[in-house]
Amino acid sequence: MRTLKTFRDAFNGIGILIRSERNFQIHLAAFVLTIGAGFYFDIRLKEFGTILLVSALVFSLEGINTAIEKLCDEVSEERKESIRVIKDVSAGAVLIAAIFSIIIGITIFLPYLT
Repeated sequence: MRTLKTFRDAFNGIGILIRSERNFQIHLAAFVLTIGAGFYFDIRLKEFGTILLVSALVFSLEGINTAIEKLCDEVSEERKESIRVIKDVSAGAVLIAAIFSIIIGITIFLPYLT
């Protein structure tokens, strides 16, 4: 039963991300459009796998970023330079993954567009 509770808690966390985090919602919308485009252009299975992998990375990092930001807010309500740096670096990690996912998406879809 303990294992089921951990899964329930994890799914609850995903639900929180979907309902309350705007950036996660943007990533999710981009993911749905990308998957739709993949079906439309009939991309190869390996290309779908690549899209799923980079999407999982972006979603996961967005979740970690959100958790870090919430934790920082709990630790200190005052504006501290160290907290700002932690939040910026965490957000930067998501941005790096998102940029590379866009580059990967372009390399996958560009041949289908020409």
